[in-house]
Amino acid sequence: MFKVNDNYQKLPGSYLFSTVGRKTNAFMAAHPEKKIIRLSIGDVTQPIAPAIIEAMHRAVDEMGKAETFHGYAPELGYEFLRSAIAKQDYRARGCQIEEDEIFVSDGAKSDSANIQELFAAENRIAVCDPVYPVYVDSNVMAGRTGVYDPSTERWSNVIYMPCVMENGFVPQLPEETPDLIYLCLPNNPTGTTIKKHQLQEWVDYANRTGAVIIYDAAYEAYISQEDVAHSIYECDGAKTCAIELKSFSKNAGFTGLRLGYAVVPKELKCGEVSLNAMWARRHGTKFNGAPYIVQRAGEAVYSEEGRAQLKKQVAYYMENAAVIREGLKAAGYTVFGGVDAPYIWMKTPGNMTSWEFFDELLEHANVVGTPGSGFGPSGEGYFRLTAFGSHENTRAALERIKSM
Repeated sequence: MFKVNDNYQKLPGSYLFSTVGRKTNAFMAAHPEKKIIRLSIGDVTQPIAPAIIEAMHRAVDEMGKAETFHGYAPELGYEFLRSAIAKQDYRARGCQIEEDEIFVSDGAKSDSANIQELFAAENRIAVCDPVYPVYVDSNVMAGRTGVYDPSTERWSNVIYMPCVMENGFVPQLPEETPDLIYLCLPNNPTGTTIKKHQLQEWVDYANRTGAVIIYDAAYEAYISQEDVAHSIYECDGAKTCAIELKSFSKNAGFTGLRLGYAVVPKELKCGEVSLNAMWARRHGTKFNGAPYIVQRAGEAVYSEEGRAQLKKQVAYYMENAAVIREGLKAAGYTVFGGVDAPYIWMKTPGNMTSWEFFDELLEHANVVGTPGSGFGPSGEGYFRLTAFGSHENTRAALERIKSM
């Protein structure tokens, strides 16, 4: 008789955004006359930039000719893309990242869930609270998180680093020593970030304690402040303690195309064991590479035309963020984020729970957001709105919220 992985049975409820979708669909079925505005899931709405579309068309044409046809991609990704990444995302910022330290994938979500496979089950993880659910859930599936306590909504073997209003939603170095530290900066869901000197403290701490930082930099394109690092490798010593995950979804609108990459430096080792070699082995065994057409699209992100067009798209979404942030403040809400990230983190009014406010917003404003409690126990009493809608829908949603 076969057996299943019992760790899956430990997961409480369904995935956060699945629950949001199910509740929204139920409301729409009951009220088909209502026009719903979604400011919940972090999905982009602007079309792919023209320079990228042109590159994809050229790649499609190549696939139709025997002499330019491409089959399986190289294990690490095509050299043309990895070279562009190394040059423009790293060397241009003074980070000495080599092409063979870059692993092209189908997105940062996949990498953030899969990267834990490199580490033994007895490793303890530390996560910000609130946090992107995939970090914890993927470790639950691997049997690394211990026992779940429904009364506290915490796992017994997870070190939680509360990011609350009192500390500016900035994680503090944990009192217990973790083996793996997950950092997402700028942060999802709070929209906040830290200065470069603060990030250097984390790098120094990880090197001092022998921990590895899993650094999710999916939102670095939205950074507006000069003293905020775009990559953890801007910090001294990061190559011996950090893995960085990057996405094309939010900076280039690739949520439907699926493209990302992980950086695993060759200096990152456990004794004599190279994590770069381990990830290369895992990549070669379990992944057949992102499609050639999509990787050519990724290359176009780094072209002069692509950079200019994407800068305008990021500005478009950050204009929405400013509208939400300032509109909510004017309406009397307590608001955070929306400066270096496309997320606005707001305190729920009165003594409402996150899900109570979700229901209130859906019922009376026909606007969908994301309950903060879905990101962890410290998210209770908060709510996330995204700036990825259209200008028209964003402004309409704010007017509806103000009139509640």
